[in-house]
Amino acid sequence: MPVTSAGVLLYRRAPLQVLVAHMGGPFWARKREHAWSIPKGEMEPGEPPREAALREFAEELGLPAPDIDYADLGTVRYASGKLLHVFAGEAPGFELDGFEPGTFELEWPPRSGRTAEFPEVDEVRWADAADARTLLVKGQLGVLDALERHLAAPS
Repeated sequence: MPVTSAGVLLYRRAPLQVLVAHMGGPFWARKREHAWSIPKGEMEPGEPPREAALREFAEELGLPAPDIDYADLGTVRYASGKLLHVFAGEAPGFELDGFEPGTFELEWPPRSGRTAEFPEVDEVRWADAADARTLLVKGQLGVLDALERHLAAPS
């Protein structure tokens, strides 16, 4: 069974912007293009996807997801086979005040026997849709397509 994650894609319009987060840790430190993600993480066994998405948003950013309506955009599949279930919400007033990312431990340097703590996310910002296509990891580009289809659909 493939690994399944859930995430939140916040957006605001005029022009369309989405909230993206630069992944933390040494592997992503010097990368800019295709090194960003929507706030997301692995689902716990039996956890409803929406609950997982909101929990992971708070864990990664140290901020609660806004209390808004979320549209279920469905699931995108990475080339690796990993699945990402995405919930989108319009949040024009969402500010990043208080951003305090969660952390993870990693053996660093590799094979050194030492562990170091790194932020899950080291930067978060609003990006216009065109920039987001350059920033997001390639496996998540489908979430932008799904958002654009959702916004173009009749209400």
